[in-house]
Amino acid sequence: MLLALSACATAPNHINNVCAVFDQNDGWFDNWQSAAERTQEKYGVPVPVLMATVRKESGFKSNARPPRTKLLGFIPWKHVSSATGFSQALDGTWSQYQRETGNWAARRTKFADAVDFVGWYHSKTADSYGVARNDTYNLYLAYYLGWTAYGRGNRGDAGVQGYARATDKMARDYAQQLSQCGN
Repeated sequence: MLLALSACATAPNHINNVCAVFDQNDGWFDNWQSAAERTQEKYGVPVPVLMATVRKESGFKSNARPPRTKLLGFIPWKHVSSATGFSQALDGTWSQYQRETGNWAARRTKFADAVDFVGWYHSKTADSYGVARNDTYNLYLAYYLGWTAYGRGNRGDAGVQGYARATDKMARDYAQQLSQCGN
C-alpha cells in the first residue's frame, strides 16, 4: 500500500516514453492512461497530443512551478507567473475551467484533473480558432501564448515556435509508442 501511494507522489522516470509513463502510473485510484483516454473521448483531443502537452509543460511533475524572480539579484522572490501543477495552468484560466466544467474540486496537482484541463483548453482552441484537434503545433502555440495573443495572430518568437515543434515531435513519438505498448 505504501509503495502504491509513493508512486503517486513521484514523476515518472522515463518521460520520453509514454508506455513507461503509463506503466509507472497505473494504480487503481490514479491511472494516467485511463484519465488521458477519458479526456480524449470527452474532448476529441488525441492522447499523444494531451500527453506531449503535459510533458512539455511540467515534465510530469505535479508540483512544477515557473522560476522565481530575484530580489536584489540573489534573494528568491515571487514566481514569474501563477502557473502550477502538471498543466502549468494560470490561476485565471484554471478558475474559468472550473466554472465552465463545474469541476470545482479539480486540482492542478492531480493528473486526471490536469489532463482534463489540457483537453478542455485544446478543444476550446479548436472550436474558437479552427485548429484541428490533432494539430499539436498550433494547439501548443495557443496553449503557451494564450487565446488572446493567438487570436490576434501572435505566433511567438523562434523560441516559442521551437517549443511547439518539440511538442509536436513528442506527440508523434508518443503516437508511435502507443501503438506498440504492451507488445
